[in-house]
Amino acid sequence: MMTKISPRSDLLMFVLFAAAILTMPIWLAPIGAGYPDLLQKFAIFGLFALGFNLLFGLTGYLSFGHAAFLGIGSYAAVWSFKLLGMNPLPALLFSVVFSSLFAVAIGYVSLRRSGIYFSILTLAFAQMSYNLAYSVLTPITNGETGLRVLQSDPRLFDGASASSGPLISNLFGIEMTGYSGFYFCAVLLIIGFYISQRIFRSPFGMMLRAVKSNQNRMSYTGLNTRPYTLAAFVISGTFAGVAGSLLAVTDPLAGAERMQWTASGEVVLMTILGGAGTLLGPILGAGLIKYFENIFSAYNEQTLHAIFSFLPDFMEGPVVSIASLFVGEGWHLTLGLLFMVIVIFLPGGIMEGFNRITKLFRSKPSRPKSAGRSRATASANPAE
Repeated sequence: MMTKISPRSDLLMFVLFAAAILTMPIWLAPIGAGYPDLLQKFAIFGLFALGFNLLFGLTGYLSFGHAAFLGIGSYAAVWSFKLLGMNPLPALLFSVVFSSLFAVAIGYVSLRRSGIYFSILTLAFAQMSYNLAYSVLTPITNGETGLRVLQSDPRLFDGASASSGPLISNLFGIEMTGYSGFYFCAVLLIIGFYISQRIFRSPFGMMLRAVKSNQNRMSYTGLNTRPYTLAAFVISGTFAGVAGSLLAVTDPLAGAERMQWTASGEVVLMTILGGAGTLLGPILGAGLIKYFENIFSAYNEQTLHAIFSFLPDFMEGPVVSIASLFVGEGWHLTLGLLFMVIVIFLPGGIMEGFNRITKLFRSKPSRPKSAGRSRATASANPAE
């Protein structure tokens, strides 16, 4: 049973989301995640997962090759820096155009199949793209070394600059590093969230949900679903391309490793962990995985000894030995266990857990009232 969502509640959600994103440096600082590099990753991969969710969460089409668009966006952005200059706006435009065209080509072929066949096709295209970028297209991608901006590049709009330092993208003089780089990414994440929210609430979004529910039944009624699924695929690929361009904006470098199947698998985990088909779930999943990757992986035995120094010596050693299995190089084990727990007990992801908690709090006060009403009714009508 679907609950009606009013425009006012949508507006409230958007305002709260924007406020939460813009104040991340404040409320993430106590848990050690308030530094700019990690905040940039939260925003970039949140946007990546948000776009993937438009395809997987709404239509049910599971793509194992979305990292191809992430790589295309990065390469397009770096080429924009090399040809036009270090302004990130043309880089974003380049990424949108090339990732959209690439998504149209891949989606047109892959969407001829559904289910596991669609997933395998997207994985094949992504691996082909990775291998082409790594070897065949070396003049364009610079192969395993990666594509970067050089002082000798034309840079038509700022090539006359005599700066001999590192080339950093800048928005009309504001360098896209540190907190300024984060806020640039954060604004794009907020815009992406608004677009996603509008799609979720639109008739187009309802059509995509119908495709997920029963595509065969829709086809039997004479409705051609391919234009809708292709549009969702292209929009999703464009989101990924923008995320890839932001990786290049914050660090002007593009490499073939961004197109590997592991990067595609990571965004699948982010979406499922947070809650596929929800607005906030993929962003929460992306933030959780990036937090584990950057914070938990930094804990070593020396840090653990400092944390558990209050324990007696005979207990400190064993506790540190056990804890070291789950942090540092073993952070994947912690993430894997967390993923198992959520998939087993919360199939709808983290958002399902939040929904259960809110329902629990909403249902508690309503029981005494209903019971009180029934008693009052019985006393008022004793004959009944």
